[in-house]
Amino acid sequence: MARGEGAEQYAAGLLSVKPLNTDVKAVKPKDMRNRLSVWSKLCFAIGGAPYQITGSALGFFLQIYLLDVAQLDPFYASVILFVGRAWDAITDPTVGFLVSRSRWTGIGRMMPWILFSTPFAVLTYFLIWYVPPFEQGKVFWYLIFYCLFQSMQTCFHVPYSALTMFISNDQKERDSATAYRMMVEVLGTVLGTAIQGQIVGGSSGCPTESDVININSTSINNMSVVTLDETKQAYMIASGVICIIYVVCAAVLFVGVKEKKESMKKRSQLLTFRQGLWLVMSYGPYIKLVIGFLFTSLAFMLLEGNFALFINYALGHRSHFQNILLVIMLSGALSIPLWQWFLTKFGKKTAVYFGMTWAIPFMILIISIKSNLIISYLISVAAGVSVAAAFLLPWSMLPDVVDDFRVRNPDIHGHEALFYSFYVFFIKFASGISLGVSTLSMKFAGYVTGACSQPEAVALTLKVLVSPVPVCLIVVGLLILRTYPIDEERRQGNRKLLQEMLDSEADSESETSALGSNA
Repeated sequence: MARGEGAEQYAAGLLSVKPLNTDVKAVKPKDMRNRLSVWSKLCFAIGGAPYQITGSALGFFLQIYLLDVAQLDPFYASVILFVGRAWDAITDPTVGFLVSRSRWTGIGRMMPWILFSTPFAVLTYFLIWYVPPFEQGKVFWYLIFYCLFQSMQTCFHVPYSALTMFISNDQKERDSATAYRMMVEVLGTVLGTAIQGQIVGGSSGCPTESDVININSTSINNMSVVTLDETKQAYMIASGVICIIYVVCAAVLFVGVKEKKESMKKRSQLLTFRQGLWLVMSYGPYIKLVIGFLFTSLAFMLLEGNFALFINYALGHRSHFQNILLVIMLSGALSIPLWQWFLTKFGKKTAVYFGMTWAIPFMILIISIKSNLIISYLISVAAGVSVAAAFLLPWSMLPDVVDDFRVRNPDIHGHEALFYSFYVFFIKFASGISLGVSTLSMKFAGYVTGACSQPEAVALTLKVLVSPVPVCLIVVGLLILRTYPIDEERRQGNRKLLQEMLDSEADSESETSALGSNA
């Protein structure tokens, strides 16, 4: 009988016989060794909140901030938004490559990146929302600090995303931790939308219909000038609150999560950037997943980036726009457990089809009916359900691709960060395109910076950007995802094979350590 088989039978005997001495501890089953506590899952999930809090604030409010508060020309605003996101996209694979080559430290391989980037991310984020006291060079101010923040955020988020593969070797535990993470991240978007929206929303420089009664144009103009300074201050207060939350979340992640060292015998030889790029881009299941979600993500990014302007200038709910955004995010947060149950019950691909198509009728309905506040709120609740699916499903399916790659390439280890960073690269590049095209479309439609009302062409353009275009993108994305080959049968097969590989590795290491101690 082989030594490893004898060790396994001996361990099984220990588990089946109750020890006479209470000081003797039974050998833990192998699946218990990979079990994560609820506390660890919560701390890991809280680490994802900063990315979503800042992302929702920037996604919903940066465009309208640059146009109506900083009062930049729509063309320059589009340049800032596109270049910033394009730069952000470029830094993702670069940071992913550097992370994959990082050495293990006393606090892990991913954690140093997260800790050291946090103070710089906080500082640059705060300066994005500060209006400098000069006009000449204002465009460069926002461009520089927006790009710097995106770089620091990348140094936080890429290692954090790859950390999913190093908190447990068990796929089920990783899926559970991802569900916790998605729940907290959607709550993060709620928090970011609430902080930015509620603090800033009450500082509008434009009067509502009731304010216009018995007010002459001179007093309106005076009110707008005064309120503009108050609005600038409100944006700074909101950014300060978000910066504090950012630091607290990073601290909780560091204290509550222990990064596990790779269990394989050794990492493969370090790859060059070109080799890493080819490794990722030549893997079929990964490409199909990324391109499919690229189209669906672009659809929701167009909706996110233009929805605040759409509510203000197409629906006319100026005094309610921050509350409508909050309802969407809150509905999404409450829907995360539903989608987690759905994908567990019916499979992830089925959940993708249902989750993404759910939004289409409501995208069409919002522009088809006459503006009505109650209907707008009801549609927002329904749309939030799809937002939850858009958050959860990509990050739940990406570890499946990494596991599939591991099974088919057992000799290549340590390159998980590359898969995550290139995925984020494509998503952020799509975001840059959506923001740039959207803001440039406002320029062509005749958007008037700082005005309380806009030409009819602006309202029409906004309707196109939040309904027909996103619907088409969702349909294309779903057609591509139909070709995605990792179904539930293949996923469960990969899980079983990986567990066998990990168990074999653990047995080998235990046998080696036992021989060493006997010697």
